[in-house]
Formats: sequence, structure tokens, C-alpha cells
Amino acid sequence: MKKELPFFKYHPDPLKTGTFKTDKTVVCDYCGKETDVYYSGPFYSIEDVEYLCPECIANGEASKKFDGDFIDIYFGKVSDEEKIDELTHRTPSYCGWQQEIWVTHCDDFCAFLGYVGAKELKEIGVLEEVIENGSPEFNAEWSEEQIEIIKNMVNGGHVQGYLFKCLHCGKHFLYYDVD
Repeated sequence: MKKELPFFKYHPDPLKTGTFKTDKTVVCDYCGKETDVYYSGPFYSIEDVEYLCPECIANGEASKKFDGDFIDIYFGKVSDEEKIDELTHRTPSYCGWQQEIWVTHCDDFCAFLGYVGAKELKEIGVLEEVIENGSPEFNAEWSEEQIEIIKNMVNGGHVQGYLFKCLHCGKHFLYYDVD
């Protein structure tokens, strides 16, 4: 029986993005309870943690017990320490190829919406917007070469896109990496 997930403001649909899996029942390494929804993303800890349930991530207890972080690199400025704590200790991450990077805007973290290629960006109508908004990594315009990469990017291909949306102004941003 699937239970309702806690809300993660910086990762609003972790089932859709595949960060939480539902293919089997496991035991959470923190609380010891069986769960049919478990975390499958990165967790940076000295401990070998195999399974975490959504509740133990949302309340920060798993991060505290295992002295771990779900994300350790982000672009831009966030001045509120509580927001940084929420992202690093109480937000499920996503799986990147090189390194999971979180995008910031308006002095806050953006919401991770999912994995994308040019096709998906066109379908939701934000391809031109993410090109116009520029590179969150360098806080600059995309180069012509990068724009061509974005326009030819295939979800699950050699270049993987990660779509983010600012929680304050609603702008969409793209981060991508190469296999």
C-alpha cells in the first residue's frame, strides 16, 4: 500500500523523476520500518546507507544520524542557512552523471522538475526560455556551441539536461552534463 509522500519544496515530484522507487519493499536504514517507497538517489556519507524512506529524509533524521548530505554543490547565492539546511539535509537529490548540481535564483534554491532533452523542453514550451536565461553554472549567456548542444540534447543521450524552476519568479533554468 503506497503512502502519501512528504512534500519536498525543492524536489516537488520525486516519484515522477525516479528519485524514489516503488518496485519492492525494503527496510529503511534509519527507522527500521518497511517501506514500499524508497530513495534511490545520491547520499554523501561515510556510512554505507542502502535504503531511506521519504519520511526519514523529510524530517532530517537520516541526514543527522548518518552525518550525510543529499546534495553538496550548488550554483549561485543562498543567504538563508535554513534553506541550505533544507536542501542538503531534507531534500532528495537527483542522479547526475558527473555531479549533482542544484541551481539557485532569487536568493533561493530552484525546484528540480526532471530530466530533459530538447524534445521535452520544446513540449513544455521552455526551450527558448532556458536558452535566454543562460547558464546557471557561470551566471552568463550560453555560448553558441552550448546553445547547439542544448538544441540537440536527447534525454538519456550523451548530454543530459536537468530542468529547474525558480520558486519566486517562475523562470526555468537548465543545467546539463556530458557522459
